[in-house]
Amino acid sequence: MQFLKILFWCLLAFLAAVFTIGNWTAVPIRLPGGLVADINLPFLLLATFLAGLLPTLGWHTAKRWRLRQRLTTCERVLAETRAAVMPPAAPSPSTGALGEPLPAVTTSATPTA
Repeated sequence: MQFLKILFWCLLAFLAAVFTIGNWTAVPIRLPGGLVADINLPFLLLATFLAGLLPTLGWHTAKRWRLRQRLTTCERVLAETRAAVMPPAAPSPSTGALGEPLPAVTTSATPTA
């Protein structure tokens, strides 16, 4: 399975390199104040991709962190509630009130009359 992951990432890197080489053209961008910036197309696409990915990734990470905190709090409250509601453990039938073993009860196989 690890081999397939490595193969996938190598293929993706190869395709990105081929795309970059094939589209290495300058794109003019008009900035405020009458300025014009020439930027290569692969860098522009990378910048726009990151501009969309990073805020979404930050929001998703914060949401997962908050949900994990809520789950931890709920689990702690549930454990405390169970501990408060559960009665103390009763002695088992084979031991007495003080935890001592009960004497063995013997019954005879022949009835006495």
